[in-house]
Amino acid sequence: MMIALRRLHGLSRALGSSSSLRGCRAAQHVMYLSSSPEDSKTHARMLRHLVTKIKSTGPISVAEYMREVLTNPVTGYYVNNDMLGPDGDFITSPEISQVFGELLGVWCVSEWMGAGRPGSLQLVEFGPGRGSLMNDVLRVLGQLRSALGGTEVSVHLVEVSPRLSQVQAGLLTGERSRPAASEDQAVYRHGTTPAGVPVSWYRQLDDVPRGFSLFLAHEFFDALPVHKFQRTPRGWREVMVDVDPEDQLRYLSHPPPILCTIPDVHQWMVVFKVDERRDHVEVCPGGGVIVQQLANRIAEDGGAALIADYGHDGTKTDTFRGFKGHRLHPVLEAPGSADLTADVDFSYLRKMAARRGVACLGPLPQRDFLRNMGVDTRMQVLLSACQDDPPARAQLLHSYELLTGPAHMGLRFHFLCLLPQSRLAPPPATPRPPRGLKMEDKRPAPLPVAGFSELSFS
Repeated sequence: MMIALRRLHGLSRALGSSSSLRGCRAAQHVMYLSSSPEDSKTHARMLRHLVTKIKSTGPISVAEYMREVLTNPVTGYYVNNDMLGPDGDFITSPEISQVFGELLGVWCVSEWMGAGRPGSLQLVEFGPGRGSLMNDVLRVLGQLRSALGGTEVSVHLVEVSPRLSQVQAGLLTGERSRPAASEDQAVYRHGTTPAGVPVSWYRQLDDVPRGFSLFLAHEFFDALPVHKFQRTPRGWREVMVDVDPEDQLRYLSHPPPILCTIPDVHQWMVVFKVDERRDHVEVCPGGGVIVQQLANRIAEDGGAALIADYGHDGTKTDTFRGFKGHRLHPVLEAPGSADLTADVDFSYLRKMAARRGVACLGPLPQRDFLRNMGVDTRMQVLLSACQDDPPARAQLLHSYELLTGPAHMGLRFHFLCLLPQSRLAPPPATPRPPRGLKMEDKRPAPLPVAGFSELSFS
C-alpha cells in the first residue's frame, strides 16, 4: 500500500513530460460545432414558446424558465448549441489545462485505494462537456495501471445533450461507439475506448448501474434550475417570470402572494432559517435530489463523489446570470442563445447529503484543492520539459494562473466531497497482545482524502 501511495505522490514523474505541449488545451485544435442562421430561428421559437406558455397559464418560476431554456428537447440551449471552448460561451478548467483532469485522475485512484481496492470501479461523470476531463482521468488510470491491477474499470456518462454525446464519443471512443437501437433505452449510446474500457451514456443517474462508483460533477450543479425568493413585508415571495405588453420577458416587480412553486414546499423551505439575514435566496431542489441520490448510493454501495463548481457556503444572494461569447448576458434576453447559471449553495447540498448519513468535506477553494493534489509539482515538470519553447511555457503559466489565481478560478471555484462515514474511521484494531508484553495497541489512521489534505507520504 505504501509503495502505491508513493507512486501517487510521484505522479509528476510517473506521467512524464511527453504531454507538456498540451499544457493549455484552449490552444489546441478541437472540433467546434458552427452556428448558423437556423440558430437565430431557434431562439425566436423559444421566445414565442415562452410567451405563449406564460399568457396561457400565468407567470412561471425562474426554475421553470431555466428548464425550458436549457433543456427543452426541441429548442433548448444544451440541445442545440455547442457552448464550450474559445468559440463557445464559456470555457471550463479541463479545457484550460490537462493538468486539471490529471489531478482528478489521481483523486480517483487515491479514493479507490482508500476504499480497499475493490475489484470493479465505475467512473460516473455528470455533464461531461466535450469529454476532456474523463479523457485525462482515463489517461492517468492507464499510466497507473500497475497500481490498479486487474480492476474492472467502466465509464458512465450522464448527458442530456445528444450533440455533446457525439463529441464525447469522438474523443473517448473514436469510431468504437454507436447509438442504441431504440431511443427509450436507458443506455442511449455505448462504446469502448482504445484501451478497451467500456463507455455508456445515460440521461439520468437512476439509469446508471449500482456498484462501487466514483462520481465527478464538474460545473454541473450550477446549471440546474433554481427558484428565487425575495423577502417582502408580507414574508417570503417567489420571483416569477412574466411578459410585458410588448411580449418581452420580465420579472414580476410586485409578485402576488405566491409562497412556493416547489412541489414539496416543506422539504425545500429548510433554507429559510429563523435567523436568515439575506433578503434574496436561491434554492435548487434538483441539486438537492441528486445529492441525496448520490449519498444513498455511496452509503449503500461505497465510493465517493467530487463536486466542483462556482459557489458559496450559504452567503450569496442574487447569482443568477447568463453567459454568451464569454461575456455576461441578460438572462431574460434572447432565451436559448446564452447559457444560464447560478452559483451553487454548498451549505444546502451538505444539508441534503447529511440526511442520508454520508460524510462531507469542504467546500474547499480550487486553489487549495489543486495544491494539495500536487499541481505545483506537476507544473514544474511540464515547465522544465519545455525550457526551449517560450510560447509553450507562457501557455502553461497562463493556464496555471487561470486555475489557481484568486482573481480567476482559484477562489471562485470550490470542491465538495461526499464519502461513506466508514472512509474516515480508523480500520479495526488488531487483537491485543498477550499480557506481559509492553506493546502499544494503536489503530492505524485512515488514508487521507486526496485534495482535502496534502498528498505527501514518506
